[in-house]
Amino acid sequence: MHEFLRNLPKVELHLHIEGSLEPELMFALAQRNGIELPYTTVQEAKDAYHFNDLQGFLNLYFQGMSVLRKEEDFYDLAMDYFKRAREEGVVHIDMHFDPQAHLQRGVPLEVVMAGLLKAKQEAEDNLDLSIGMIMAFLRDRPAEEALHVLEQAAPYWKMLDSIGLDSAEKNNPPVKFVEVFKRAKQLGLVRVAHAGEEGPADYIKEALDLLDVQRIDHGVRCLESDEVVERLRREQIVLTVCPLSNVSLKVVEDLRDHPLPKLLAEGLKVTISSDDPAYFGGGMLTNHVACAEAFGWDEAVFRQLTRNAIEEAFVTTQRREELLSRLGAV
Repeated sequence: MHEFLRNLPKVELHLHIEGSLEPELMFALAQRNGIELPYTTVQEAKDAYHFNDLQGFLNLYFQGMSVLRKEEDFYDLAMDYFKRAREEGVVHIDMHFDPQAHLQRGVPLEVVMAGLLKAKQEAEDNLDLSIGMIMAFLRDRPAEEALHVLEQAAPYWKMLDSIGLDSAEKNNPPVKFVEVFKRAKQLGLVRVAHAGEEGPADYIKEALDLLDVQRIDHGVRCLESDEVVERLRREQIVLTVCPLSNVSLKVVEDLRDHPLPKLLAEGLKVTISSDDPAYFGGGMLTNHVACAEAFGWDEAVFRQLTRNAIEEAFVTTQRREELLSRLGAV
């Protein structure tokens, strides 16, 4: 099974590039930029990568990205993950990135975009990877700020596949961001949003009704509402579920208790992603292997999950057909 999962042409729809920052790279970038970290060794940093909830993780996540200052830092961050993912048999990544988190540290949008776009181009040219770009907005920051950043990103609109909504879900309902998502729709951008991770099933409904999203990131708490489950099934809205992330952030205590099997049994369109692999115990292969062990799934289940992801990925029609063909050959 491990060999099958390694060879499976895996497609990741939910990856935060800042959350792929491994402690080793964090130290290297800190040294390059003359930044003092609160850790004296890589091991000490690794030991700190434990938290009790989403907010605890976010505090560490934002602290870690303080080492990202220049174009080459963003390039190194992305390429480091792309190479790692490719070694695990990943063929496509839809990548969230958080411009506000960098702007508020005084890092210009142009610096962030130049580094990430350079890495995307290189990965697509040399690594047999395709990369989707999701500009995500922080839901615990003001909506007016998000709208301003979206307008500021005008030179890059054509290079974006989607806008997203992430960060602390509690007390930050989707309704706050109606104007931002309305503007994104006018621009012809696809909309996605984190909902139903820490927040209630109602947030999923709100994201669909008020933000007109095409994809729900996480969505595991949909099971608390029969109405929401029925709608997700009827409209075949994809859920980008991140199993090891959910365990790390105590959404569930143990992977064996995860709602993934129930989501599948309900006929929902589910995919598997790693979310923030440096912080949550591993990338796509680790998540797939963990699910195989926890749920006893056979190859057919993983083929279906991968097909779901390929169908929903931000890729050209030609690339989608190529990936479906590769899936059929495994």
